[in-house]
Amino acid sequence: METAWMHTLRQRQVLAFFVLLSMSGAAAELGPYSIEEETERGSFVANLGKDLGVELAELSRRRARIISQENKEYLQLNVQSGDLLINEKLDREGLCGSTEPCVLHFQVLMENPLEVFQAELRVKDINDYSPVFSEREMILRIPENSALGNTFPLNNALDSDVEINNIQTYRLSSNSHFLLVTRNRSDGRKYPELVLEKELDREEEPELRLTLTALDGGSPPRSGTAQVLIEVVDANDNAPEFQQPTYRVQIPENSPTGSLVLTVSANDLDSGDNGKVLYALSQPSEDISKTLEVNPVTGEIRLRKEVDFETIPSYEVDIKATDGGGLSGKCTLLLQVVDVNDNAPEVIISALTSPVPENSPDEVVAVFSVRDPDSANNGKVIASIQEDLPFLLKSSGKNFYTLVTKRALDREEREQFSITITVSDLGTPRLTTQHTITVQVSDINDNAPAFTQTSYTLFVRENNSPALHIGTISATDSDSGSNAHITYSLLPPQDPQLALDSLISINADNGQLFALRALDYEALQAFEFHVGATDGGSPALSSQALVRVVVLDDNDNAPFVLYPMQNASAPCTELLPRAAEPGYLVTKVVAVDRDSGQNAWLSFQLLKATEPGLFSVWAHNGEVRTTRLLSERDVPKHRLVLLVKDNGDPPRSASVTLHVLVVDGFSQPYLPLPEVARDPAHEEDALTLYLVIALASVSSLFLLCVLLFVGVRLCRRARAASLGGYSVPEGHFPGHLVDVRGMGTLSQTYQYDVCLMGNSSETSEFNFLKPVLPSSVDQRSGKEIEGNSTLQNSFEFHH
Repeated sequence: METAWMHTLRQRQVLAFFVLLSMSGAAAELGPYSIEEETERGSFVANLGKDLGVELAELSRRRARIISQENKEYLQLNVQSGDLLINEKLDREGLCGSTEPCVLHFQVLMENPLEVFQAELRVKDINDYSPVFSEREMILRIPENSALGNTFPLNNALDSDVEINNIQTYRLSSNSHFLLVTRNRSDGRKYPELVLEKELDREEEPELRLTLTALDGGSPPRSGTAQVLIEVVDANDNAPEFQQPTYRVQIPENSPTGSLVLTVSANDLDSGDNGKVLYALSQPSEDISKTLEVNPVTGEIRLRKEVDFETIPSYEVDIKATDGGGLSGKCTLLLQVVDVNDNAPEVIISALTSPVPENSPDEVVAVFSVRDPDSANNGKVIASIQEDLPFLLKSSGKNFYTLVTKRALDREEREQFSITITVSDLGTPRLTTQHTITVQVSDINDNAPAFTQTSYTLFVRENNSPALHIGTISATDSDSGSNAHITYSLLPPQDPQLALDSLISINADNGQLFALRALDYEALQAFEFHVGATDGGSPALSSQALVRVVVLDDNDNAPFVLYPMQNASAPCTELLPRAAEPGYLVTKVVAVDRDSGQNAWLSFQLLKATEPGLFSVWAHNGEVRTTRLLSERDVPKHRLVLLVKDNGDPPRSASVTLHVLVVDGFSQPYLPLPEVARDPAHEEDALTLYLVIALASVSSLFLLCVLLFVGVRLCRRARAASLGGYSVPEGHFPGHLVDVRGMGTLSQTYQYDVCLMGNSSETSEFNFLKPVLPSSVDQRSGKEIEGNSTLQNSFEFHH
């Protein structure tokens, strides 16, 4: 018993504490402000800076903002000018319906320190709706013996506007029998009634057709019309009468559909059809037609849908009883909706600060409001949080609360709090709502990013597409929030010759590396650079890692023929003595390939020959040799087409054309053609001509050899630097291929001896002898290799 009494006492103390906070921290009020409905978006309402008495800079610094109920942003605050502006067009009828005045409540919230100002905006009605009758034609059956002065109510028109813009008067078209009177209801609505001024005579005029016009009070006024058809019937001298003129009924909200509201009854002293009474709602509004229905025979009035106190607290409607003769009576039903506690409180978070910096007491964490649409105690609320948390709940205005830290927070002790805001109303039974917010505690920047590896090696094949993703580096940071946000960047390379910005780019967010352009193995085999990772703390911490990019070779270079030169103005002709033995070295095709590995292994192949069986090409070194002895039937001129192919996938190739001239000696380079019989008288002249041509050819050949020697020497020096960087393929070298190593197939020394033959008294004759193939020592293995030394840079001629 004592424990229960202590618990009740504690609850009363807590309630009294919040009430005192609410009274002491009540927010100041602004306004009221007013604006007409349908005003354009961005229209000026008021200058809050002047009303609050603060400078514009302070509005921005204190993060002033507008908080509207139900989180609907009808208004906006321009903190640069302090102007309160319309954020969207306001429809008074949609916001407030028939309620007047139409008031929108909002708050002005400013921080540091926290202040809440209550304000309200009154939306003025404009005349934007015309009166509308629910029926385009109304039919009245009036007995011809109706007494003068009898009134006949007509259906009223509906106008969504309010006050002066609502319906103010009704007008009736000109007639001699009826006068129109405009009546007022208790809720301010007006309805028309016909007053009989002149007796009706059915035999003289069985029906009358009149025009009823409803006008509102706008400027200019709007109007709506309906037709009134009056049928004159025979005498029915007793109208139905209700037992009481007004019925007052209360019904709880949320009553189920079909619930009985009231049963009305009217008596008619007439007999027969004139005494049968039918009931109906008279001039119901749209809301009433959707809410109530009446049984035309029994007079039972039931709910067509549930009623809601928060939407419409009361209804007023006329019940009409009409007999068979057309006479009618009416009564008024005043239906009061009784509020029940059917709405739980609602928590609306206006501001939430997360994460909250550690070591900061009295820090504002959240600002929220509580809303309960119920009335009286059903709408009064109290709020609380858990007691074991380092937070305090303060009341900062009408239904506004502020959540602040009670003491300094320590992230290392706890980095996250789940705060449950419990809101209860004072109704019976009490309804409770809980809203949980999660508050993070922010961290200081005390950990630098750490890469997953100290160094990264990336392999990229040459001739890649631009913007190719070649790899990803990754770093982690044990801090949280912005302190753990890592930004990657390329650091300046140590080699000033390396244009890193044109080669590589990095995605600053995820560390992905991209090759900006196509890489060329022949120009750059590998390069290194450093990548930095910087966190977002203040001050920022960083670390770096080494990245090595290795370019893989691709077979993108075809073999290049150094000898014989294919772009010379005159074709190179090789001389072949007719007396050459089989295996005689005619010449050697020299070619190189800028690729490396097996992509640079070259093989040679004879494609075409004037005499297919006369010459052969050694596949591994490009030497062109004879395969048999020459005969008299062999033609003196031969054209050979050779194919030089590398070992890449797919292979690349180049072709070279050789011209070989068969000679018996330098004095007779061209043999006589046997196909034409010559006159013996002219043979001496022809022989002399041939000798002159032979001497000229030998002199030209000598000069050409000297120029070739000088050219090869200069070309060798010029290409030494570029060709010297080519890698040498490792492993077993295939027998049908030749390793060019940057020196091409010029891997053997050839010494050509030209000897003077014949008698001194006769014309000198030169024979082109077989080249000498001396041995050399392999630079890599140190072994002696026959016929595979460097091509000598000189040709020896012996006279």
